[in-house]
Amino acid sequence: MPLLITGISHHSAPLETREKIAVARTQMPQYIKELHALDAVEEVVVVSTCNRTEIYTIGPENSGNQVYQWLQTMGALSDSEMESHCYTHTSAQSVRHLFRVAGGLDSLVLGESQIVGQLKESWHLAREAGGVGKIMDRLFQHAFATGKRIRSNTGIGEHSVSVAYMTVLLAKQIFGDLASKTVILVGAGEMIELCGRHLHDKGVSSLIIANRSMQRATDLAANFGAHAISLDDLPGMLHKTDILISSTASQQAIISAASVKAALKQRRNQPMFLVDIAVPRDIEPETAALKNVFLYTIDDLQKVVDNNISERSRAAETAKQDVDLAVNEFMRWLHGARAARTLQKLHNYAHSHSEELVTRAVRKAAAGNDPEQVITQLASTLIKRVLHLPSTRLRQAAEEQDYDLLQAADRLFDSGDDK
Repeated sequence: MPLLITGISHHSAPLETREKIAVARTQMPQYIKELHALDAVEEVVVVSTCNRTEIYTIGPENSGNQVYQWLQTMGALSDSEMESHCYTHTSAQSVRHLFRVAGGLDSLVLGESQIVGQLKESWHLAREAGGVGKIMDRLFQHAFATGKRIRSNTGIGEHSVSVAYMTVLLAKQIFGDLASKTVILVGAGEMIELCGRHLHDKGVSSLIIANRSMQRATDLAANFGAHAISLDDLPGMLHKTDILISSTASQQAIISAASVKAALKQRRNQPMFLVDIAVPRDIEPETAALKNVFLYTIDDLQKVVDNNISERSRAAETAKQDVDLAVNEFMRWLHGARAARTLQKLHNYAHSHSEELVTRAVRKAAAGNDPEQVITQLASTLIKRVLHLPSTRLRQAAEEQDYDLLQAADRLFDSGDDK
């Protein structure tokens, strides 16, 4: 029951590729069921964020091809795209990767904490869809605990800068004082909430929240003294926008280049700073070609200078020790679980033969047969039945020169008493 990760992330692929395979929350249950129905998949969790889409599976040996092909089909990716950008991890390598992700060590911004909530949501959705069994559940519980331990032991969270904070930092670098600027936040998820909090702390007084759900926009706006509007009202408000930050779960662009061009005309070409941290993108890429528009995507944020890089790097070095310990601990449990499954099969196999023979022996003893003879016959028959299948397999292994199986049998039955 190997553990396998098949995925694409900001380390391996550009935004244009990542957005092709981004999985919306509403799509997750159906995709989990499709993957779980594959012969190669016994358990599955799908993690999809703006930086990564990864499929975590438990299945038989050499099961990766089906998952790989499913991912390629789902994203309509070419063979060359898959070869260039898709990666796979197996066994302990998979465990290490997940634990690093949970600890913020594999993130665009080293040490960011938002990924923990995203992992928990992915695990929860997979459980609801029937994709999570004993192994995957234990794996993700270990990942959550490891992420918490890393943040507690290393202080990496104290030095981390979230993507939301980097977005606001970039706006401040471009405009200087943000207090007099009008900012529109599009969406109402955690990323937008974090942006709103940072902007509020920077003294932004003209803040607008635009969202498909007016109630959600109103609730979020109340936290920052902001004004709430619906997405339908957004085009008419663009001309007032100095800074726009968008992060929705839409599968299509919701802000067109034409609407931004029209807004620029009303603004008499005063500059607009647009940040699109959604995957797939919320703002049409063509918008970047417009004069006086500064459009940044999630990948552009990686270029922002980070003043705390040395502190976070030192914390990350310390975190590696926590990851190593956690990986060793989980792999010991996993190997034990694998042994337990085999032992259970062995017990079930022996029990299936013993139950019938014991019933027959009791009946013979009750009928007055010699107890010693009944017990001797029971033992002899049970030994023959229990050893029949293993003996047949070992003879077959000898004929096929399967020395690995023969050596395993030698080790399994070696009591150490041979002279």
